[in-house]
Amino acid sequence: MSEFAGFPVAALDFYDDLELDNTRSFWEAHKHVYAEAVRAPMEALCAALAPEFGTAKIFRPYRDVRFRKDKTPYKTHQGAFVAVGASTGWYVQISPRGVSTEAGFYRATPEHLARIRSAIDEPRTGTELEQIVAALRSEGWEVGGDRLKTSPRGYDADHPRIELLRHRSLSAVHDIGFGPVVHTGELLDIVRADWARLRPLVEWVARYTD
Repeated sequence: MSEFAGFPVAALDFYDDLELDNTRSFWEAHKHVYAEAVRAPMEALCAALAPEFGTAKIFRPYRDVRFRKDKTPYKTHQGAFVAVGASTGWYVQISPRGVSTEAGFYRATPEHLARIRSAIDEPRTGTELEQIVAALRSEGWEVGGDRLKTSPRGYDADHPRIELLRHRSLSAVHDIGFGPVVHTGELLDIVRADWARLRPLVEWVARYTD
């Protein structure tokens, strides 16, 4: 496998064009661009990160449209995910808007969500997560996720950590964008540093969903 040298400009151009023409005919005519400019660099990036973070799953480019109104067949981004727990881990993505990094938990079974909320409710462990999230926000990370509009069952609206308790998913995102750095090997260092910074969040969630 080649050493990671960034995503070429052709990767961003490919997704720009795919957003405009998300058809099988376009894909068939340009799948070699996807393979060379998107898939191969993503594989090289994940291979370079694997010794520190683990093996990534590189997602397929095809959308599951069986139960969707939107029947466009191809994803307009390429993502890769390193799992350390149930729907919990690190993520990196390239799309027409550039590259982004992310980590947290993305879905939770009722059992896992109950464990997470119990840990948030407990003062010691809940305060630990509160401090992790506050520190990330202060550094400019976008912390979000799917949240209830009301209080989850069994928790009062005036709970000191009610905003965290409302989360059904929780992640921190860094939008690196599409500047020149994404086309160089320096991007590897940025993704590595981002994932390392998000390790406390990932490990907190994994600890309470195991």
